[in-house]
Amino acid sequence: MDYRLPAIIAASATSILILLLLIITIFLCRRRHAIQNHPRRDQTHQQRTTTPNSSTALNPAVSSESTSFDPSITEISMSELSIATNNFSSDLIVGDGSFGLVYRAKLANGPVVAVKKLDRDALQGLREFTAEMETLSSLRHPNIVRILGYCISGPDRVLIYEFLEKGSLDSWLHESNTVNASYALPWATRLRIAYDVAKGLAYLHGLPKPIIHRDIKSSNVLLDPDFGAHIADFGLARSIDASMSHVSTQVAGTMGYMPPEYWEGNTAATVKTDVYSFGVLMLEMATQRRPNWPVVVDDGKEVGLAQWAVMLEGKNRYNEMVEASFVGEMGVDEYFGIASLCIKEASRERPTMSQVVKLLEEVLVSE
Repeated sequence: MDYRLPAIIAASATSILILLLLIITIFLCRRRHAIQNHPRRDQTHQQRTTTPNSSTALNPAVSSESTSFDPSITEISMSELSIATNNFSSDLIVGDGSFGLVYRAKLANGPVVAVKKLDRDALQGLREFTAEMETLSSLRHPNIVRILGYCISGPDRVLIYEFLEKGSLDSWLHESNTVNASYALPWATRLRIAYDVAKGLAYLHGLPKPIIHRDIKSSNVLLDPDFGAHIADFGLARSIDASMSHVSTQVAGTMGYMPPEYWEGNTAATVKTDVYSFGVLMLEMATQRRPNWPVVVDDGKEVGLAQWAVMLEGKNRYNEMVEASFVGEMGVDEYFGIASLCIKEASRERPTMSQVVKLLEEVLVSE
C-alpha cells in the first residue's frame, strides 16, 4: 500500500487551511482600520468627551440628585450667585458652617440671603447638601431656618437660606468683637431663646417621621432682628420611622454637647440625643461658658460643663454656675432644674421636648 498519497492530501489540506486563516485575518484588520478612521466615528467620540464638561444635565448622578427635592425650592445658577457674592469674596463671609463658608448675598430679585458654599473636596459636604435639601426643604416652622434655594454646578453644591441678621447665638455669647454683655442678651431674652429652640425641636420630634437634628449647639442657633431663635444646619439630621425608637448611625455631633451614651459605645441616635444637647445649650446660655472647655472644681479636677451641673444638682449651688449678672433673676432655679432633667445620664430619664416646652412656658408665665 502506498502511504504517500494520504500524506500528500493531509499536507495540502493543512496549507489550504493556513491560507484561509491568513486571508480572514487580513480582511478583519482592513475592516477595523476603516471603522477607526470613519469621520462619523470621530464626530461621535468628540461629542462624548466634551458634552459632560458643558452641561451637568446629562450626568445621571447629577440629574437624579435633585429628584427628591421639594419642587417649590428654587434652583439658582452659579453665575447669579457669583455676582451676588462678588465672586464669593472673603469680605462677605458671615460664618463658617459645617463643611463650608457662609456668605451674605443680595440676589438679583432683591432679597438678602445667606449662601453656604460647601467644600467640594469633602465627601461629607455632599452628604450634608443632600441631607439639608431632603430634610429642611419640607419643614415649615417659625423656629426652623428656611431654605430658599440651591445650586448644583459641576462639583459645587450651594445652599441658599433666609438671612438672619443677628447671626449666631454663639457669637453673642462668646465672641469678644460682638456686643454680648448681659444687657445685650438679658436673662429674659435668653429664656425666650431657650423656649424658641425647644419649640423647634418639639416640632421636629413630633413629625410623622421624627427628625433628629444631632448637632444642637449655640452656633447652629440663628437670631432674627427681634432675637427670635431659629434652628439651622441640618447636615447631620436623620429621620426615623415613627414605629422605631432610634436610627443606627455613626457618632455625630460636637464635643461637649454629645450625650454620655455615645462614649459608652451606643451610637444609636434617638430624640433624647437632641434633648441632652439642648440641656447643655441651656447651661451654656446661663453660665456664659463653652461646653467643651473644662471647668476646675473644688478638688482641682477638670470636668465638662454638663458634669459640673450634675455635681451641683441637689446642692442648691446653681448660683456658682450662673453668670454673675443673672444671680437673683426670676426663674433661674427653675431654669437650671429643667436643664438638669435634660442632661440626665440615662436617656430614658430625660423629658421629651414637648414636656420641656411646657416646663419653660411655666417659667415664662411666672416672670
